[in-house]
Amino acid sequence: MKMISFAEFGGPEVLRLIDAEEPHAGPGQVRVAVRAAGVNPVDWRLREGQVLGAHPIRLPAGVGLDAAGVVDEVGAGVGDVEVGDFVFGEGSNTYAEFAVLSAWARMPAGLTFEEAAGYPSVVETAVRLLRETEVAAGQTLLVSGASGGVGSAVLQLARVRGIRVIGTAGPANQDYLRGLGAVATTYGEGWVERVRGQGPVDAAVDLAGSGVLGELVALTGDPAKVLSIADLDAPKFGVRFSGVAGSVRDALAEAVDLISRGELRIPVERVYPLVDAAAAHVDSQAGHTRGRRVVVPG
Repeated sequence: MKMISFAEFGGPEVLRLIDAEEPHAGPGQVRVAVRAAGVNPVDWRLREGQVLGAHPIRLPAGVGLDAAGVVDEVGAGVGDVEVGDFVFGEGSNTYAEFAVLSAWARMPAGLTFEEAAGYPSVVETAVRLLRETEVAAGQTLLVSGASGGVGSAVLQLARVRGIRVIGTAGPANQDYLRGLGAVATTYGEGWVERVRGQGPVDAAVDLAGSGVLGELVALTGDPAKVLSIADLDAPKFGVRFSGVAGSVRDALAEAVDLISRGELRIPVERVYPLVDAAAAHVDSQAGHTRGRRVVVPG
């Protein structure tokens, strides 16, 4: 099969489209013929060699955690899906023609494969952040870098939970944030004052790693009320770095329910062929994404 791999840490140029042996489903796993794979910031962070304890890397390595596709192999002990089912979920080395998933759910009606591939990791992350911040209905959550995939999920899951959200993003994404139920404001000079003008902030999450942890601590008044998934310097500010995934299956179940009820939608900004995975990483690292980016075989 064709897959994306890298044999050394570095920039997007280390990514290669190679011929590789097909993987096979082990116990409690399924293999899918990949129709689309989600592009996540963790993909290029791992490619660069950043130290992320939850995702140890041995070279050469494949790329990708999220995928949507057609089940074509079922491992021992799996009874909830069968060959031919359309699923989306999380696994390993998903920038490929075939991938093994360790957590999955049947795709909700009406989703394309490209759309479905954008949900697994970002929904798990959003659910985890809302749980770890302990923000409750009626309180206010500040989301720094709110227009990307995780931000899109956080805003919508928070709305369902009755949490008020203030989101920061670029000028072009202000209406997008408002459409997801957030109080929107731009980052850049004066952003702290603009946020303060919206009232007290009970908790904050940093999704972009843009060097704003000190300001987030000042806005909440307590580093324990701030979480980051993007800034490895978080401990220097007394801020928790949330990098260990929770239950992907539970998050997918919630996603299926909310998607089916029309309460969760994460748009796909751009689809890249597998051979252009490096370009997908360049664009992901540049930020300013509205929703998700995905790669597709073929």
